[in-house]
Amino acid sequence: MDFHKIFARFESPQGFIKTTVNPSIDGGAKAVLNRRGNVLFNTGDIEGARRIFLTTGYSDGISRIGDYYKSRGKPLDALRMYWIAPDRTKADPIIRQLSEIIKHFIYEEDPDE
Repeated sequence: MDFHKIFARFESPQGFIKTTVNPSIDGGAKAVLNRRGNVLFNTGDIEGARRIFLTTGYSDGISRIGDYYKSRGKPLDALRMYWIAPDRTKADPIIRQLSEIIKHFIYEEDPDE
């Protein structure tokens, strides 16, 4: 497999390669983006707000996105947001709940025995 050919298409300005390093944003631009994210969140554009908050690293906004997911019955999405925030106070109860579910499946007796 020729990886150079595969990744060559991402060299244009329209290309995209995911990185784990947040771009450096000056404080003024970060504040403007966070305000825009708050407006999006308050008007119901949760995914738009999520993208902005993740880009700027706005932990309170990321945690609120987690709250939204949790209220919609999406605990794994909520956990991911709480973990990124990081908001262990909100993440730990979901982790405990998931561990109880896993323990239940591990120790569940086989009905055929």
